[in-house]
Amino acid sequence: MIEILKSPAEAARWSDALRQGGKTLALVPTMGYLHEGHLSLMREGAKRCDVVAASIFVNPTQFGPKEDLSRYPRDLEGDLAKCERSGVTCVLAPPPEALYPKGYQTYVEVEGVSKGLCGDRRPGHFRGVATVVTKLLAMFRPQVALFGEKDFQQLQVIRALNRDLDLGSEIVGMPIVREPDGLAMSSRNVYLSADERGRALAISRGLRSAQHLQKNGVVQARELVMAVRRELELSQIREDYVELVDAQTLLPITEVKAGQAARLLVAGFLGPTRLIDNAAIGG
Repeated sequence: MIEILKSPAEAARWSDALRQGGKTLALVPTMGYLHEGHLSLMREGAKRCDVVAASIFVNPTQFGPKEDLSRYPRDLEGDLAKCERSGVTCVLAPPPEALYPKGYQTYVEVEGVSKGLCGDRRPGHFRGVATVVTKLLAMFRPQVALFGEKDFQQLQVIRALNRDLDLGSEIVGMPIVREPDGLAMSSRNVYLSADERGRALAISRGLRSAQHLQKNGVVQARELVMAVRRELELSQIREDYVELVDAQTLLPITEVKAGQAARLLVAGFLGPTRLIDNAAIGG
């Protein structure tokens, strides 16, 4: 039966005992309402390490005052069943006050890759992400921690904090898991109406169009970005951003140079629901 932990102290004791037994640990941090994208991380963790742990925690510090913290979907009972079926041994599911007790005042800021894109549109978001992930890596000290590439900027933030703070985990980014029609899996997809769900396919369609153009010799960022924007406009998706960036630094680029790994990142709104997606370009 899956073991449920409720505090950092419990997580630290559990992981200490695991190490003393000579076992390796893979960690999958999540905010719950799990879908196949999350479960693919857990199954990969089981291939890489002896034991898999997960966290299910809707982290309040990464939500802005006008964002969807209170209505973010939750299903702890269902999530625990999915974790167990995916090979997870232990889940940390703490109340907010366990991670942020009264008087809490320490936060982690990652400069550089936190700038631009979602970092500019969601002030404070990556400070909250970096803080909670740092806490999780410190309490579990996993050999491997797995994250999805759908949140590509977040992945680069986590790689930077793990490296810069010498936390010692291998940070593994896993490919985006998509619905059969191409929509990137997201817990927020549940917010979409039937009409919005159909229109949302324009995001992945635009990314595929840009990839096709690049493979056929188009290297100018303006043309690749316009391929996505055309699809967003046709489906009446309100653009938040469409940007072509270097895949490592996340700095904007004007063209894809030979051998360069770039990333085309998209964020857009369907009604109040904000969706993000991205695709590799070049490399």
